[in-house]
Amino acid sequence: MSQFTDLIDLVAERLGGAVLLANDEFFAPKEALLKAGAPEWREGAYTGRGKWMDGWETRRRRSPGYDWCIVRLGLKGTIHGVVIDTSFFRGNFPESCSLDAATVSGTPGPEELADESRTKWRSILPKSPLKGDTRNEFDILSMPLATHLRFSIFPDGGVARLRVYGEPAFDADRVRKGNEVDLAAMENGGLVVDCSDMFFGHRHNLIRPGRSTHMGDGWETKRRRGPGNDWSIIRLGARGVLHRVEVDTDHFKGNAPASCMVETLDSVKDMKTTSAPAGEWQPLLAQSPLQPHSRHRFEELRHQKPVTHARLSIYPDGGVARLRLFGTLA
Repeated sequence: MSQFTDLIDLVAERLGGAVLLANDEFFAPKEALLKAGAPEWREGAYTGRGKWMDGWETRRRRSPGYDWCIVRLGLKGTIHGVVIDTSFFRGNFPESCSLDAATVSGTPGPEELADESRTKWRSILPKSPLKGDTRNEFDILSMPLATHLRFSIFPDGGVARLRVYGEPAFDADRVRKGNEVDLAAMENGGLVVDCSDMFFGHRHNLIRPGRSTHMGDGWETKRRRGPGNDWSIIRLGARGVLHRVEVDTDHFKGNAPASCMVETLDSVKDMKTTSAPAGEWQPLLAQSPLQPHSRHRFEELRHQKPVTHARLSIYPDGGVARLRLFGTLA
């Protein structure tokens, strides 16, 4: 598996991603491209237009050209790689595909985005061959900053899922100077760059928008059978001064950690990497007891210095639904 797939899916429906327009969706709807779950096969299932397929599928092209759709990313961000999943499309997958990216402000309509005189598209993936019934992975070496994608398939056919992995970007225009903001939040450019373990729940769940929906929607480690403790490292969306911490153990009733601690680090050079920073961690929140299925708010912090990274340590193991690190820009 490519390393980029460990980053955030910037086009996820839950983050606001959407397929806005497609030139054709005769056999299967464009919206299925971004479904959260894995593609499925339904033996013997047919619609009034043909075989039911879990993805986006166009009719057989009988004239020159190709098919396309326009996708809005859920989070503006830097794209590291994409997965074009053709699962279960065996005799009806496209021969090849390409991707163009655009960075636009506001919320333009589909027609404006499709108009090349109004939207500046740039190629990020040249026309590339696809395999059927396969997770086709492509590194995006230019790592562009984008808000929208134009996905083209040649000449026609079906694609089950589109995944766009990368780093969310901090949008300074959304934050007034002096206003408090959750600097760890995914929608504010936060990224969980490393963790000790995520056997039951992915580390990125810690900084997702909103409250968790169930126990699987948080970060959860396996049961620790030896000494030590588990931890996650968050790269803040922007360098800032933290004022309060929220640790939410929502839905973790028999497996919440006994306690937690938060430490910080100021390493501007590591803001441009997706790896854990090097340096000496400074205590921000002293080791504090946690209750199951509870939202904890901590305002008695050890310092108010500018920082770029935070490390959440849990003792000894368990699950945390959300971590919020509120502060102001440095």
